[in-house]
Amino acid sequence: MVMALSQRITTLTGGGSDGWDLFLKARAMIADGVPVTELTIGEHDIRTAAPILQDMHRSAMGGHTGYAMVPGTDTLRDMVARRTAERTGVPTTRDNVLITPGGQSALFAAHAAACDPGDVALFIDPYYATYPGTIRGVSAIARSVQTRAEDAFQPRRSDIEAAVAGARSLLINSPNNPTGTVYSRATLEGIAQVCRAHDLWLISDEVYDTQIWEGEHISPRALPGMEKRTFVVGSMSKSHAMTGSRCGWLIGPSHAIANLITFATHTTYGVPGFVQDASAFALSLGPAFEAEVGAPFQRRRAIAQRVIATQNTVGLIPAQGAMYLMLDIRATGMTGDDFADALLEQEHIAVMPGESFGVAAAGHLRVAMTIEDDAFEAALTTLCRFAEARAA
Repeated sequence: MVMALSQRITTLTGGGSDGWDLFLKARAMIADGVPVTELTIGEHDIRTAAPILQDMHRSAMGGHTGYAMVPGTDTLRDMVARRTAERTGVPTTRDNVLITPGGQSALFAAHAAACDPGDVALFIDPYYATYPGTIRGVSAIARSVQTRAEDAFQPRRSDIEAAVAGARSLLINSPNNPTGTVYSRATLEGIAQVCRAHDLWLISDEVYDTQIWEGEHISPRALPGMEKRTFVVGSMSKSHAMTGSRCGWLIGPSHAIANLITFATHTTYGVPGFVQDASAFALSLGPAFEAEVGAPFQRRRAIAQRVIATQNTVGLIPAQGAMYLMLDIRATGMTGDDFADALLEQEHIAVMPGESFGVAAAGHLRVAMTIEDDAFEAALTTLCRFAEARAA
């Protein structure tokens, strides 16, 4: 007899794919010895900087290998609070900060705080692949709000209003994965107006806040009346190339963080102390180091703009931030799924189909700018030539 599992576990993907099918197919090909150019996941092509690893080693060898304080070390919480206050203008103390095992854990904690079972939790489509499953994981109802390619995937206030019935929270992400869109002040003010009018928690995923190529990053927590109803998700992964270290944070009202510390005690039980020490050291390196980590993506964005300008089949959604491009391949008459699968089979180039990130991105591709410049340019040139042949 096979014991039944909870619906919470068995329905995380809503009965469909989790969006990673092509990525897994590419990895299987690589395991079989097929050379594949991977432009799939947001993994830096540089490793964590040696000084950060050396500080982590010093901390571990110095004995910080036991249980760390569940909310995070005072040092790291204070540094995250100070960084946030300096960059947003919103007074922030350690009482507003919970250190988490990466941004994904912070997303889960935020929804656990905002939603009871059966509540509706809104999220913007296109979306990072884990968003709906995270919502279902707290037994809330995941409801998407679709954006439009012609709006560069900026969400419209009217569309959020149309979906808001019964909702307790709204999850946004700017700079956005997968589209590279940076939400404008007007967009964020419209979102804030909806949240205030309908008493919503706003969960703002800002893990790409150091990767802005056009416009400005505005944290909605800084908008009038939003501090008391906003959770901000942050992470060391993208800003400091520390993806495997699993260190992030959640910022919110102090009473919410106090309760979430209890939640963390019963779930993650904190983050290793030596990882937190290395994260504090990494933050101490300041904005110049963060710019150095992000520089390859800004450089490759310029390469992509140059390559795509030479043809008329593949369109580029304005890539304002983050480490991704969203390419419009609808002129080929193919779905993103079919195009990506054919590109992998015939050219051994792996990209993520837009359909992996929701309905709104159908007919698009997400390309991660995460390989060396010359190889990136060659792969993108091949992709465009492949698309032109299909359109013809």
